[in-house]
Formats: sequence, C-alpha cells, structure tokens
Amino acid sequence: MSAQSNADAIRAGYEAFAKGDIDSVAKLLAPGIRWHVAGRGPLTGTYEGRDEVLRFFGGLTDLTGGTFRVEIHDLLASDDHVVALMRQHVSHGDAHHDSNVVHVWHLRDGAATEFWAIPEDQHGLEELWAKR
Repeated sequence: MSAQSNADAIRAGYEAFAKGDIDSVAKLLAPGIRWHVAGRGPLTGTYEGRDEVLRFFGGLTDLTGGTFRVEIHDLLASDDHVVALMRQHVSHGDAHHDSNVVHVWHLRDGAATEFWAIPEDQHGLEELWAKR
C-alpha cells in the first residue's frame, strides 16, 4: 500500500472511532495485531489479536465513562507506517487529563499489524488512573 492510502486508512479509522463505529475500526485491524499500551495503569500491556484489542476498547470506554477522545494534529506516513501526532483527552471519575500523544502504526496490505501509544505525560496519565 502507498503512504497516502495508509494515511487515509488510519484517518478513517480515527473518524470511525470518534463516531463509535467499532465495526469499521475492527476492519482496519489485522487478525493478529499487537497493540501496546505503556505505563502503569489498568489498561497497560500488550494486546494480542483483534478480539483482545476490541476488549481493550471496551475497557477504555468503561474506565472513562465514554469520555476518551483523540484529535489528530498531523499524520506522517510511509508504505509501512503511519505516525499520528495526537491530542488525547481522558476523564476518570472526577479527574481529567489532556496531553499530546504519538501513535505509531505498522501496516501491511492495508491492515494495522502493530500499534504503539507513546504519551507525552506518562506520569500524569498514571496519576489519573490512580484516582478513584
């Protein structure tokens, strides 16, 4: 796939996620995708396969009361990767955290095979999860 088609696919995935269209997001994910979430929190870890990633989305929705959202600042793409410069908004209970985050996507044949989230303020995000 070309850099532009990869960027278009990832942009469409973010738009579908924002609308709650998880079926369309799932179509972007390769069956064996590896999804990496860094840090120390209730969702930290590596999720193996599409079904685990979809369960991760469910856990994210549950923990944030459906308030989690990201805004695309820019996308940088090649034939194999898309790097998304994002603004992330997360609420948990009465606490709220806004920060920049980088999402790195590896794609093969138009499907995402690996994902890494790299937050600007990992410590602040971990503090948010610690609040109950």
